[in-house]
Amino acid sequence: MNVATVNGRPEQCLCAHSSTLSPLPSGGLQMSLYTKHPQPPLPAPASCLLALPTAASDPEASGLTPPGPQDLQALGTPTPRETQQDVDSVCAAHCNICVAFLVAFQQNKALIGDRGLLPCRLYLRSVQQYFQGQASWDAWSYAPTLFWLLDWADMNFNLDLFALLGLGISAFILVTGCANMILMAVLWVLYLSLVNVGQVWYSFGWESQLLETGFLGIFLCPLWTLSRLPKSTPPSRIVLWGFRWLIFRIMLGAGLIKVRGDRCWWDLTCMDFHYETQPVPNPLAYYLHRSPWWLHRFETLGNHVVELLVPFLVFLGRRPCLLHGVLQILFQVGHGWVATLVARAPGCPLSCRWVRGEHYRYQFSRPGGRHAAQGKWWLRRRIGPYFPPLRLEDLRDYFEAREWPLPQPI
Repeated sequence: MNVATVNGRPEQCLCAHSSTLSPLPSGGLQMSLYTKHPQPPLPAPASCLLALPTAASDPEASGLTPPGPQDLQALGTPTPRETQQDVDSVCAAHCNICVAFLVAFQQNKALIGDRGLLPCRLYLRSVQQYFQGQASWDAWSYAPTLFWLLDWADMNFNLDLFALLGLGISAFILVTGCANMILMAVLWVLYLSLVNVGQVWYSFGWESQLLETGFLGIFLCPLWTLSRLPKSTPPSRIVLWGFRWLIFRIMLGAGLIKVRGDRCWWDLTCMDFHYETQPVPNPLAYYLHRSPWWLHRFETLGNHVVELLVPFLVFLGRRPCLLHGVLQILFQVGHGWVATLVARAPGCPLSCRWVRGEHYRYQFSRPGGRHAAQGKWWLRRRIGPYFPPLRLEDLRDYFEAREWPLPQPI
């Protein structure tokens, strides 16, 4: 007779062999037999296995419980919460991609269309001429885009086709939550094609970050199945770490650009004049600008902490990663876009013969002063023009050399 310990409870098993039993194929049952004279392990007889309780026959009697989140985390298996984050990541990524394609549909014809500011047709032709006038592999590697395969006679149609196709696919995934690797790869190729012909308009960092996010999202989805991702779908550990690496590089890069730029980031004085130079001051800017000097130092130092130190929390486990996310969300205070308006007197019969900008110095009004009583938050004083008068005729040769249409007076 051998005595087996099952979940801390001794069980008797009548069998002729004195050996160590292997775990059951169904999994989850661990046993160890103790004998006075150890022998080489042998297969256990069926009669002995039948005498033991199993999780399938009586879960309560065996005391077995399904693995919890801590057990899955210890084994390296994604938990249900991380699986839900997988689904949320796909939806969030497609929300951004959907907006990106919508913006491309609204703006690309004016920016890189046939009569745009920087026509993509001329850009592709320049790349082709640089590589001996052929769409060779070198040209493809320099500007990887599907526009090499299309007719360049009507680029406006091609740009709208890519934008609407990407908008439709991304909206379908965003609304239904159904995605697979094929659709994700198509979206990535479509937007990559637009970025690589967008020239200066698509040269900002967020375009490459959006492309990298879309590429990582490909591997969050099944290959062929086009159905809503179930909560039991385990995300790839490699992809999760890829997203963490992306977030780490974005925030750390933003901090390094600052400290390698202006000296005020080292002196902690940047916030002393930030509120006077920000494009669109909000109601709190009026009061924050008049905060004590030590608060401005704290604001600048807090920026360094969030952008240079907090990003390392993504590599220190789940709770530090959650703390990193909370701090980054609180840090995203937003920044207004600089809007430039070319205005002229309404009803003026004269043509707009030149374009000119003006330098102004902005300063907040004093509390209790005459301007503050009138509801004016800041004052503007003209310094002078920063761009000399320029006639459109002077730009004719410049536009004709690039086959651009000459702007017509309003």
